[in-house]
Amino acid sequence: MVAQQQGKFTVGDYLAERLAQVGVRHHFVVPGDYNLILLDKLQAHPDLKEVGCANELNCSLAAEGYARANGISACVVTYSVGALSAFNGTGSAYAENLPLVLISGSPNTNDPSQYHILHHTLGHPDYTYQYEMAKKITCCAVAIPRAIDAPRLIDRALRAAILARKPCYIEIPTNLAGATCVRPGPISAITDPITSDKSALEAAAKCAAEYLDGKLKPVILVGPKAGRAGSEKELIEFAEAMGCAVALQPAAKGMFPEDHKQFVGIFWGQVSSDAADAMVHWADAMICVGAVFNDYSTVGWTAVPNIPLMTVDMDHVTFPGAHFSRVRMCEFLSHLATQVTFNDSTMIEYKRLKPDPPHVHTAEREEPLSRKEISRQVQEMLTDKTSLFVDTGDSWFNGIQLKLPPGAKFEIEMQWGHIGWSIPAAFGYALRHPDRHTIVLVGDGSFQVTAQEVSQMVRFKVPITIMLINNRGYTIEVEIHDGSYNKIKNWDYAMLVEAFNSTDGHAKGLLANTAGELADAIKVAESHKEGPTLIECTIDQDDCSMLK
Repeated sequence: MVAQQQGKFTVGDYLAERLAQVGVRHHFVVPGDYNLILLDKLQAHPDLKEVGCANELNCSLAAEGYARANGISACVVTYSVGALSAFNGTGSAYAENLPLVLISGSPNTNDPSQYHILHHTLGHPDYTYQYEMAKKITCCAVAIPRAIDAPRLIDRALRAAILARKPCYIEIPTNLAGATCVRPGPISAITDPITSDKSALEAAAKCAAEYLDGKLKPVILVGPKAGRAGSEKELIEFAEAMGCAVALQPAAKGMFPEDHKQFVGIFWGQVSSDAADAMVHWADAMICVGAVFNDYSTVGWTAVPNIPLMTVDMDHVTFPGAHFSRVRMCEFLSHLATQVTFNDSTMIEYKRLKPDPPHVHTAEREEPLSRKEISRQVQEMLTDKTSLFVDTGDSWFNGIQLKLPPGAKFEIEMQWGHIGWSIPAAFGYALRHPDRHTIVLVGDGSFQVTAQEVSQMVRFKVPITIMLINNRGYTIEVEIHDGSYNKIKNWDYAMLVEAFNSTDGHAKGLLANTAGELADAIKVAESHKEGPTLIECTIDQDDCSMLK
């Protein structure tokens, strides 16, 4: 059958076909002379759409956002000057458990042996340094030495990324992108999942029963890996079988329905919502599903559960004194749901502790804009079709306090914490989900890092709403450690966005100094479908969540 297929098939064609087969529909690129032939091959594939980005940092972060929406993404850059910049977004994908395929062109295969000193390099003929670096920030890195090796190495990298939910790296020399290559075999060789070991699953379930035996106050604490493992459905099934309270870590917001009767809020130490903090510290058994305890999620190690934990990770389960490998989160939760005993004691306690809904002050139209008024008006924007991105900084704390209606999505980059992440990531996400309204909460300092990618939102007519909170500096850093370095040059952000229009764009830049101006600007944004809308929300420099 293979012999009957006509036309030359190349390494670039092989990669393109495999990307399409694993579900990639948009690939994010910055062209450079080491990847141009490869870009031609990817561009020629009927199921792939090329998305040019302003720079490699933004390109990698756009791919990171696309992976959140699509499950896998691809970023294609040139050698050294391109890839080293793209390593930043690749690091984010690794930290956030996202399968991003970083693809880089590289020097011709004959260049090292002839001791050629090439441009865009460190100035010596050892060109393995980029590949060696990539090994540290991916689950699998491959550099293709010959066309005959391409199928095996490409398949290996893609399968590793899909199974580990981590990025992979594929390096293709310039002279091999158009070299003849065999056609791909069945895609199941890459995509077939690894299931739990039956004996390990049964043993882990038995250990869970022993852990819960005699416990009167169990609580489920959900972390961000629950969503990365695709376990939301099984999590609800398990929670309802348990009947106990369910608290979420901040990076897991949106991974368990906030209108569910067992949801008790976001556990984040002194900035917890509802009564989550009290419930977690009252519990005598803690089932951590995909939880991540780092200095951010524990507010500097001040919000760590103080009892022995049962920890369910993406591919293993851990108890005090026991560990079980090759136990998949989805299968374990589903299996355990059939065996646990219903215990709603924590829900009874929660009804006693649950705070009354806070009184929300509605500002008069002429009142100066404040952080609380921005949050109040953003809350009214949220629907079942909203995807909300919150950037690193005070936007985290403001976003966490919002109530998500059923169907709304929430995206945060809490492990990597790269300021400016939300702009390119929201762009990548929105390309995959044009049916959703993507809203970004971002500070002025964060926006200045990646502002160029708004031009791609204009180019592709992506109707993202950007709520830019302008407090003239890194205000969240001021609350941590003040200094003159936290002051930044102010921009006319509304005017800047419209400058990206040139002669053919339709972005809107709006300025809101008062509550009424913000309400009017939101109405414009919600009706504008031909490109992004940026609303510059000016607030007092000291108007901050005041995290200490």
